[in-house]
Amino acid sequence: MTIANPLARLLDWYVAMGADEAIDLAPHDCTLPAPAEPRPLQRVAPPAPMPAPPVPAAPLVAPAVAAASARELAERARSLAELEAAVRSFDGCLLRRTATNTVFADGNPAASVMIVGEAPGADEDRIGRPFVGRAGQLLDRMLAAIGIDRGNAYITNVLFWRPPGNRKPTPDEVAACLPFLWRHIALVHPKAVVMAGGTSASTLLGRNEGITRLRGRWFDLPVPGLAAPVPALATYHPSFLLRTPARKAEAWADLLSLQARLQVKA
Repeated sequence: MTIANPLARLLDWYVAMGADEAIDLAPHDCTLPAPAEPRPLQRVAPPAPMPAPPVPAAPLVAPAVAAASARELAERARSLAELEAAVRSFDGCLLRRTATNTVFADGNPAASVMIVGEAPGADEDRIGRPFVGRAGQLLDRMLAAIGIDRGNAYITNVLFWRPPGNRKPTPDEVAACLPFLWRHIALVHPKAVVMAGGTSASTLLGRNEGITRLRGRWFDLPVPGLAAPVPALATYHPSFLLRTPARKAEAWADLLSLQARLQVKA
């Protein structure tokens, strides 16, 4: 049978050539390479924010400059509140930068006896009060044995900030804090000062003997700003007694000496 319609004849030819299925409405050139498959979209993370520029550390203060600044600030203080504010704002002692708290004092500033220890420990640094750890608990028991508690005693340290690892204070650290301590004693004006430990005794007395040679002895302590010296007793630090309990008998003798001196002064 002859097909008269030329389009029908063309379609018949396509079928004979194997083009027997319609794929798309538009023709495609199969001799061209296949187009690359589209790549899946990738989520691009936003750029990380630029880190803030580091805050420069406060410049180091030369020891002589720090001590001079401490003297000037201490002399300006006319009350314990002013002195405490000056200590808390003082940046001349590097210990302030590593400590958690400034440890100023505890107890009754109108008391007859002022106890000066060495420096805050870990518990004192955390709480912000002197003598609150094991050594402080022993000190409380020692004072209670002669009828004294924190209501009628005033307690502080040579240093107001904890040395890292409870190490021994350096001479520069002591020199930076000493003007505040002298002013502290002058403002309290106690009837007696107890120097608890070798650092306290050697700092206030300006002597090189160890505490075993100084303990049990009374000294006249010249205090800047006071007309007359203050009686001062050297004794063991409670932390030393915790490590060396055999020395507690000597500490007890020192406490009895303190009790007798306070009764005479009363």
